Order: sequence, then structure tokens, then C-alpha cells
Amino acid sequence: MQKDLKWSDHLWSIILSGGEGKRTRPFIRRWLGMHKPKQYCAFAGTRSMLQHTVDRADALTSPERRVIVTKEAHARRGWLQLRGKNHGEIVSQPSDCGTAPGIFLPLAYVRAKDPDATVIVYPSDHFVYPEEHFVAAVRQAANVVEQLPHHLILLGASPTQAEPEYGWIWSDRTLHCEGGCCVMAVERFVEKPNPAEAQAALEAGALWNTMVFAAKAETLWKLGWRHVPEVMWRFEQIKDAIGLAVEKAMVASVYRTMPFRNFSHDLLMRAASQIAAIRLTGVAWSDWGKPERIADTLKQLGITPAFPSRCIA
Repeated sequence: MQKDLKWSDHLWSIILSGGEGKRTRPFIRRWLGMHKPKQYCAFAGTRSMLQHTVDRADALTSPERRVIVTKEAHARRGWLQLRGKNHGEIVSQPSDCGTAPGIFLPLAYVRAKDPDATVIVYPSDHFVYPEEHFVAAVRQAANVVEQLPHHLILLGASPTQAEPEYGWIWSDRTLHCEGGCCVMAVERFVEKPNPAEAQAALEAGALWNTMVFAAKAETLWKLGWRHVPEVMWRFEQIKDAIGLAVEKAMVASVYRTMPFRNFSHDLLMRAASQIAAIRLTGVAWSDWGKPERIADTLKQLGITPAFPSRCIA
């Protein structure tokens, strides 16, 4: 995958790698004989999910403008898997306080270094194929941010079933079209609906929320202050300490009282008027939160798994 040479020096990647993978833990323990969060596992081929995500991110942004957020207990895994690459920045959370702090911690580092940044946020435990088509869609989202700088631009996957464990995006009108890419205004989000709601979303043409998005760093920061101010004042303290001797101590201190906040539930669902979506076409996407999804995806695509089938309970 070639870098797009027109990207400015203000485009950054944020990679979310702080999850524990609780639902896949028994499966991975049966397979590997130990616990390893799924983003550090190679379920097919030789690259882990984190390594795949980093390679996709580096197709659009310089490694020096990449920030990976992990949990302190697993930071060493991240460093080891990126050995031989430019690491960019790896920041560690002392504890898991939900996806909102997981996004705003690396964003604080980006804003401290580049207040004019545009960020692309990637979960590291999702499967996408083919990667080239996915990268092209992310490129479109970043381009749209330049046209709609006060919006957060989400990638929405075309659903294949009424999946109640995913978040769903309902759109109501077209905001912007350019070069065959249409950007839809978001009417509302439904996070992990019941089966009837999921079926209604499927029939209405709603999209799965991939949690891959592009936004101006300043726009995202302001959305945080508007909807989760109880976490944002803490991240202002961290931002002001970055690069100083007290940085690590400040992060530890702030996280001792950090409230748990979910980015989808506590921000996206409240900020729909400032969010737009692009349909992810020609790409197989799956949140590999369950071992059955991993096995089913690989089987459908004819990809040989790295694990024996007996490990799927």
C-alpha cells in the first residue's frame, strides 16, 4: 500500500489497543495456553491484529505521527511487536476506564504536539479485508473532514445480519457528495440494540458502527468538553504535563479518579448532529469480539486459521 503523498504534516493516526479481550480469553487460552489480548494475536498468517492495524495506519500517515494507546500491563507486547519499525508514540493507561478515556488520552498527546491535527482513530481488534479498499475509505473520510471540519466522520459497514452486539448508525439525509463518495448526516445511534431493534435497523438500511473515524483534533476535544466534561478537565492536566518530568506521575494521579465512560454511549449518542457517516463498500468488516466471529469470517473468505478448530468451544 503506497502512501498518498498529498497528505499534510497535520494528519495523525490514533490506534486503540488497550482492551483485555475478555470474551476471547477462554478461546485464546485453549489455543496458546496463556492469556493474550486478541489484538496481539495472529489468527491467520504471521501479523497480529495490532500489526495489521499499524500497517493500515502507516499507509496514510507517517509513523512519527502515530500514537498507540495500550494498558500498562501490555505495553511491552506493543513495543515487541513493533520492533524494527518506527514506533511513533505508545502511551499507557494505568487502568481501563472505558473507550472515551482510551481515545482522549492519545488525543491529548496529539494536541500537545500539533494543535492543528486531523486524527484518524482505529480500533486494533477489528478485521477488514481487503485492506487496500479499507485504506481508500479512510482516505475519503479524512478528505471529508477538510470539507466539514466541525464534524466527526465515521465509517459505517454494510450489515449482513441483524447483529444485536454491534452499534448501529441511522442516517437521514445526504450532507455532501464528491467523487462518488456520499456523506450522510447521522440521525441517531443505537448501541447494542435488542434483537427486534437490530432487525428494524437492518430493514431500515442502518449501518454498523465500525468506530473508525476521522476528525479535527480540536473538534473532537470540544465534543469531549461538551458531553464528558468530567473526564476532560483531567486530560487538560495531562496535556499540560506532556514532555515534563511530572508527565508519568500526572497520568497515574489523574487515572486514580478517572470515571468510566464509553465513547459510543456517552458521546456519539449525544452528539449525532455533529457526526456524519460514509458507507464502507467492498470491504468485509467484523468486530472480532467473539471466537465464533473469527472462525466464521475466515471460513467465509477461505482463509486458513492459525488455530485448530477444536479451540472454538
